[in-house]
Amino acid sequence: MRPADLELLTTPGTVDVSGDVVLVSVATPDFASNSYRGGLHRVLPDGTTKQWTFGDRDFAQRISPDGRLVAFLRTSGKGKPQLHVMPLDGGDARSVTDLPLGAGAPVWAPDSRRIAFTARIPEEGRYGTSDDGPEAEAPRRITNLMYRVDDVGFLGDRRPRLFVLDLAEDSAEDSLKELTDGAFEVADPAWTADGSEIVVVTDRDLGAVDTLHHDLWAIPAAGGEPRLVVRGPGDAAHPVVSGDSIFFLGTEFTGIHAVARNAGLFRVPVAGGDAVRMTDTETVDLDKLSGRPVVTSSGVLVAARNRGAVELRRVPLDAAGVVLADLPLLEGARAHVKSFAASGDTTVACVSTEDNPGVVSFVGTSVRASFSSVPARPLVELNGTAPDGYPVHGWLVLPEGEGPHPVVLAVHGGPFMYHGWGFFDEAQVYAAAGYAVVLPNPRGSAGYGQAHGQAVIARYGTVDADDVLAVLDLALANPACDADRVGVMGGSYGGFMTSWLAAHHGERFRAAWSERAVNAWDSFSGSSDIGWFFTEAYIGIDREAQYAMSPLSYVEKITKPFAVVHSEQDWRCPLEQAQRMFVALRRNGVDAEMLVFPGEGHELTRTGQPRHRRQRFDAVLEWWSRHLA
Repeated sequence: MRPADLELLTTPGTVDVSGDVVLVSVATPDFASNSYRGGLHRVLPDGTTKQWTFGDRDFAQRISPDGRLVAFLRTSGKGKPQLHVMPLDGGDARSVTDLPLGAGAPVWAPDSRRIAFTARIPEEGRYGTSDDGPEAEAPRRITNLMYRVDDVGFLGDRRPRLFVLDLAEDSAEDSLKELTDGAFEVADPAWTADGSEIVVVTDRDLGAVDTLHHDLWAIPAAGGEPRLVVRGPGDAAHPVVSGDSIFFLGTEFTGIHAVARNAGLFRVPVAGGDAVRMTDTETVDLDKLSGRPVVTSSGVLVAARNRGAVELRRVPLDAAGVVLADLPLLEGARAHVKSFAASGDTTVACVSTEDNPGVVSFVGTSVRASFSSVPARPLVELNGTAPDGYPVHGWLVLPEGEGPHPVVLAVHGGPFMYHGWGFFDEAQVYAAAGYAVVLPNPRGSAGYGQAHGQAVIARYGTVDADDVLAVLDLALANPACDADRVGVMGGSYGGFMTSWLAAHHGERFRAAWSERAVNAWDSFSGSSDIGWFFTEAYIGIDREAQYAMSPLSYVEKITKPFAVVHSEQDWRCPLEQAQRMFVALRRNGVDAEMLVFPGEGHELTRTGQPRHRRQRFDAVLEWWSRHLA
């Protein structure tokens, strides 16, 4: 795969099913428009596909319970996503919202007439509601710690509100009702079975204090005071109502100690009460990015992270503390289930594999629908032990030819994330350019048990660095890898680890590429959107400990060529983290360069502007051609 092949990656996103109708959204990077384009496609029972809508970008589709209508979001040009509705048997899509910052994903009521969704409503005079421009806006008064989020922006002046759209046939116009006024945030609406209430996720005590905790509240669909359903065990997300029960994903923690916690499936009565954790805390780690759980007659479908895979598993309806080994595996062995849906006897999933960014799978059958075809190199699994005897795991992607090939060690972010069995465009681009790519999952990664994830708390740069180097040594034992030509790279936590290894094990590498990194915990604590809790939870409050675990503290030990790469609008790891490292390196006489991408946030490599993603790939390959050739 070459950088230009990004345009060949048509990736399935959300999926929904009703009877024999399966609709999937797809997205393709488009260099000409510098955006992502794609409509909805129908997947037929034999695995063939046909385009079903033709908007610039259509997604978040939901089929009404009676199977007559489809609601979805459509983005036209550079506009905001607006809610559209069209008949399932074909016809024109009708726009039903025109909100200044767009609408959120639709959720149908049981009556197939009403749709709930959330939308950010701006304060008057902000975000394009005035002709004066952003420089003329009044100052923001900020009184809480969670006041901005990367790739979203400031929060207090455009909190999401809950809306209900009524498509009543006996009315000349649709009725749009606002159920909350922005005094507190709402997310993930879910209708009760009788359609009288909408369950939402809110901050603890409706946002009265700074908190990382979330609760479930029920809001009358006709308007009225919210009702507390359950105080979350820590975090709560993606509620789904089935009969008189609510199923949701949650993590258990106290205070600010929310990091490296396995998400589990919980059950609570709609009427309120205590929540029961249905899955085991240590062995079951559910992936919130794959969406809501799906309730079926035989159990609750969830996506579980497991040693680099994200697997579709089924949890019994009456489960309590069930371990991963006892959950039937339905889809996703050595793959990544990205979304899923079920209707009757049909279950479908969008699955990323090592050689394909996404196929639609009819679970339990051999039927697959593919949307992309790009050359891909296979993953070679690596298993071994760290110096202290702890098991390590990772992958090696080898280019064509006998070698020996120059090696790029690529560390993932998080750290409670993972490299996995799904398609990884970066590894494929580097391998196609002739580099052997090493992908370690050190202690701190997700999908290996909660204890594995928490092993790096207050220990950054210790056992995790040992694990990374142990996986590298496993790869270098392969004669196709050149141990004398090794580079290290990574983003976010991976950028931290790159800086750390360059300082403490620099003799092992020819050069380093450190991207969107954490380099100094003292300033990160106040400048990052999550710094106020993340630093304390992972590193601690002791200033000496923060200094000892900051790569910037050891910058004088870095002597090899070093690339500092960052996005100008990154609020997760702010630009100052790059600037401080770059200035220190240059003052020490290191061959250092800084590459800054304008208009991008922390997610550049995954969802950034297509042109910037290609330019970044070109820059990476140019850097390694200079230092590993």
